[in-house]
Amino acid sequence: MAIQPKKHDMPTQPATIRARNFEEVALGYTEEIAVTEAQRCLNCKNKPCVEGCPVNVAIPDFISKVKTGDFEDAYQIISESSTLPAVCGRVCPQETQCESKCTVGIKFEPVGIGRLERFVADWHNAHFKGELSLPKPNGHKVAVVGSGPSGLTCAGDLAKKGYKVTVFEALHLAGGVLVYGIPEFRLPKEIVEKEVETLKKYGVDIETNVVIGKTLTVDELFEDGYEAVFIGSGAGLPRFMGINGEGLKGVYSANEFLTRANLMKAYKVDTQTPIMHARSVAVVGGGNVAMDAARTALRLGADSVRIIYRRSMEELPARKEEVEHAEEEGIKFDILRNPVEIIGYNNSNDRRDPKNGTVVGVKVIKCELGEPDEKGRRRPVEVAGSEYVIDVDCIIMAIGTSPNPLIKNTTAGLEVNKHGGIIVEEHTGKTSKNGVYAGGDAVTGAATVILAMGAGKTAAKAIDTYLSKK
Repeated sequence: MAIQPKKHDMPTQPATIRARNFEEVALGYTEEIAVTEAQRCLNCKNKPCVEGCPVNVAIPDFISKVKTGDFEDAYQIISESSTLPAVCGRVCPQETQCESKCTVGIKFEPVGIGRLERFVADWHNAHFKGELSLPKPNGHKVAVVGSGPSGLTCAGDLAKKGYKVTVFEALHLAGGVLVYGIPEFRLPKEIVEKEVETLKKYGVDIETNVVIGKTLTVDELFEDGYEAVFIGSGAGLPRFMGINGEGLKGVYSANEFLTRANLMKAYKVDTQTPIMHARSVAVVGGGNVAMDAARTALRLGADSVRIIYRRSMEELPARKEEVEHAEEEGIKFDILRNPVEIIGYNNSNDRRDPKNGTVVGVKVIKCELGEPDEKGRRRPVEVAGSEYVIDVDCIIMAIGTSPNPLIKNTTAGLEVNKHGGIIVEEHTGKTSKNGVYAGGDAVTGAATVILAMGAGKTAAKAIDTYLSKK
């Protein structure tokens, strides 16, 4: 049978409608579409797509089950490797990982692996009525710090081996960046809740409102009988540019803006969470977080939203799909531009005030691409004398985050790098402190959900090896 050249489109809400609501944009494959898309897979003998998956899902195997309509069997295959399949199917950058290795992609568009994973996970969540097969307890206790993707993955893998796992979460809901960072229209929170509930059925305890380093220390966890600790506390400390005007009213970090909108439900009509409903918004940055912030601002009622990015569209680090969705929704891209000052105005004394006023604009400078940097991306070079002002009343800084120093500052013997990331052994996640492992954004700084999951999986395997010798 001839291969269809293009992967099947993902059904979505029309752009003009979805731009003003917080319902999920992508609607998911139907059974018919999923089976037809699965038939594009060649079931390659060497399985290059598996090599491209950070958690090594048996991709051709699960797709083969989809071809024959055995959707529950497909889910069971995925869940052997992935703790969060419904999440990964939505937010994992498959185009640069598993799909980039797809043999079909050499000549045509690659198989829609992520879309099929999402379909299978959603089908399971809607239809599965059976009981989980629970492991026999092995008598060991492990503490996991943080309930983001790395922590949940580590907890799930260990629980399935019989460990008694307790996850300590600083916020009032489990999920980490999945609930405070990624908007409802990209990842509905009920999806995260279902994944968390599945882990609880495996015996994982989740304690919220516990700040490790303040409520309890890592050393106190060992005193409480935990034999190993995994730190997956993420990277929640926002970065700013250090330019004039960043302290003005109307300037947000993307972390704060998205936390208010997502975790604290500021987008709801009856909310008690304050958030600025700006007229004209500029988001600084070009990653997925910048896209999320821009699209959220639009849904909160902004008339105009723009992305300010210092490189070209080709260098944008955000997922191609997210950029396309943003463009379809009317978000503007001011590329090869960099902010040099945020302009404020103080109404109380009717004058410009860079410290105590309200945002009225951002001064940007034009850039050109110069020589490549250490990552191979061409450096932006500012063009002297090219500054101009864009009228905005809200600025959202989405230029990255760093790990919070709280755990480092309260844990003796834990080594970190110059960026505050915990230093670990590459293939184990083992830290400089005995019995302590770490992974995800707490180690790397802000990265993808699936890479964090891979780190949690690696650490779980190492913890199992470590405690099996006790």
